[in-house]
Amino acid sequence: MDDRFQALEAWLRKELGGAHFRLEPASADASFRRYFRVTTPAGTSIAMDAPPEREDTRPFVKVAGLLRDAGLNAPRVLAESPAQGFLLLSDLGTRSYLEALRGQEPGPLFADARAALVRWQVASRGGVLPEYDEALLRRELALFPEWYLRRHLDVELSPPLRESLELAFGTIVARNLAEGRVYVHRDFMPRNLMVCEPNPGILDFQDAVMGPVSYDIASLYRDAFISWDEEMVLDGTIRYWEKARAASLPVPADFADFWRDVEWMGLQRHLKVLGIFARLSYRDGKPAYLEDAPRFVGYVRHTVERYGELAPLARVLDQAQGRRAEARYTF
Repeated sequence: MDDRFQALEAWLRKELGGAHFRLEPASADASFRRYFRVTTPAGTSIAMDAPPEREDTRPFVKVAGLLRDAGLNAPRVLAESPAQGFLLLSDLGTRSYLEALRGQEPGPLFADARAALVRWQVASRGGVLPEYDEALLRRELALFPEWYLRRHLDVELSPPLRESLELAFGTIVARNLAEGRVYVHRDFMPRNLMVCEPNPGILDFQDAVMGPVSYDIASLYRDAFISWDEEMVLDGTIRYWEKARAASLPVPADFADFWRDVEWMGLQRHLKVLGIFARLSYRDGKPAYLEDAPRFVGYVRHTVERYGELAPLARVLDQAQGRRAEARYTF
């Protein structure tokens, strides 16, 4: 019963016209936002509490509208108070893809997710969302040495290795920026997709940008909380690529080129996520996220070992993990 919770209750009483309601926690979040399920005699909805000094509800409202305009199942905004940081949203249910995928065959769920992703990207228009530009890509990559290497692993890179890391970052960003550009959800993964009708329901989209076309499909199959074998990832990515080409999205004509884009875009995301997980633990007091860091280290290693251009990053990883650099990374 903190002050914001009491303020949220007062706001809901007004918005619901004095109807009786019950509030229960609805989900955890890596940000400063909190979500509560609001139960009334008429049904359920979701209340978002986003402290305005920490979060801005306006991008959520804007992107929800874009998703719904594209024919996708995003929450409807039933009431809003940007000054207070409160939203009342339609309820997309309680069963996420993450839960469902642990108990059923993944094919149909991923097929729906791929179809939704293509519809979202087809709706793209320039000048609507912020650009996923070089400055933003580099700010995200900088989280890796600052929070994961230095704070979590207590690794201070030597000047030559810092130079190697910057060289690798420059190569990664250049590849990312060479891609075709579309709307990017930025967290299009099973935890943020809900099993509902129409399927999927889409959540956690407030950070959407205009950026590389491979980003969201990389997020879908290289997930933070569940891993898939290479054969399934390849098959799903091919199926997405075929749909994207049929919809005239800006993907390469050769799948091998697109697969390379997916791997390099995924690498940028995986390095960023390692930094974010460490920051969540040490700055925000949310240590559970670091339990999944080894999954992302594996994703990074998987890509680094495929491409000679990433040898500088391999050397950094070898030091960070206490490994002896292998000969194939020595120039």
